[in-house]
Amino acid sequence: MLRALHVLDHSLPMHSGYTFRTRAILKAQQKLGMEVKGITGLRHTQPGPAAEEADGLLFHRTYGHATGPSGLREWREIGLFAEAIDQVVQDWRPDVLHAHSPALCGQAALRVARRRGIPLVYEIRAFWEDASVGNGAGKAGSLRYRMTRQLESHVVRHADAVVTICEGLRADLIARGTEPDKITVVPNGVDLSLFGAPPPPEPALARELGLMNADGQLQPVIGFIGSFYDYEGLDVLIAAMELLVRYHPGAKLLMVGGGPCEEALRRQAQASRASDAIRFVGRVPHDQVERYYALTDILAYPRKRSRLTDLVTPLKPLETMAQGKLVCASDVGGHRELVQDGVTGKLFAPDDPQACAGALSSLLTHRHQRPAMREAGRQHVRNKHDWACNAGRYEVVYQAALSFSAQSGLGAAA
Repeated sequence: MLRALHVLDHSLPMHSGYTFRTRAILKAQQKLGMEVKGITGLRHTQPGPAAEEADGLLFHRTYGHATGPSGLREWREIGLFAEAIDQVVQDWRPDVLHAHSPALCGQAALRVARRRGIPLVYEIRAFWEDASVGNGAGKAGSLRYRMTRQLESHVVRHADAVVTICEGLRADLIARGTEPDKITVVPNGVDLSLFGAPPPPEPALARELGLMNADGQLQPVIGFIGSFYDYEGLDVLIAAMELLVRYHPGAKLLMVGGGPCEEALRRQAQASRASDAIRFVGRVPHDQVERYYALTDILAYPRKRSRLTDLVTPLKPLETMAQGKLVCASDVGGHRELVQDGVTGKLFAPDDPQACAGALSSLLTHRHQRPAMREAGRQHVRNKHDWACNAGRYEVVYQAALSFSAQSGLGAAA
């Protein structure tokens, strides 16, 4: 039985898109008969025991504190993480180390892989230097940006196999000089066993949020459920509502979540001529999110154009399709890999409130087209993004990495 140790930035019981993808991968691998464990670095900040079970999965933790100026601090962090990984490897003897971005995880795993003679698979979910720019924590081209990129390129060069979540990331790595045959795409997916019949809208919740008309009927609701970062383009969506309500005066916008841009978005909405149509809910517990999905007709994803949004596919549109909801998304590279315009959803020009309003208006007006679009979206997820099928790609990657390392031999510690 093949054993894989997953090297992670953070994990359950913390909730994020990162931890949900990890959960889906490990659960699907268990169903295929693999033995799996995870280990997290210092950036898993939720207190807990040294070995913690969450949702039937076991995660080991790294303890300690990395101090010093930027650069040296991260190198010390890698060292502490590598020591923790090495201890689990010594005790459990995995066949493969599967490290997931960021590159700090990859470099820590690489040290242990070479020391112990174990093949390393490195998975990139996003280029974290671009994510840092996208969420306002970094600057493109800065020293930190370049160092992060160089470290990741080093890990990719020395890993036995590389996985990306989409074609955009794969193409970028090939442009850097990575052999195409070394890279496998395992796309973002959905565990369809978690998505049964969607719950019906709750009239009491709809009334509480002011989404009912005078006759007690639910108004057309456009939703965004997620994190409020600048690259998500939520300011574009709020601006689009001013235009949309001219033609669909009953339409409402439901904003669920929070993040760095929340205060600015609330101010923008309050000053908008469509202020009466916009509802902010704030963050809600993960187990309550479905209640808000149930109130929506359309989920909007108005991401702005950037390296991050052109290269990386998000998870939310797939979850939206799996729940039988309509997707209306900006025409950036990450969305084009997931949404076929006019078939599984609607795409519009990014950074353009008028284009966003036009796409939303088209979906609200042409109601007869919506059932076919919903079904096409569900079918797309079943055929190409169901973890029950996609997880099998990892077995192929692992076997290739094992074969490659056996033929070539593993070098000295990196």
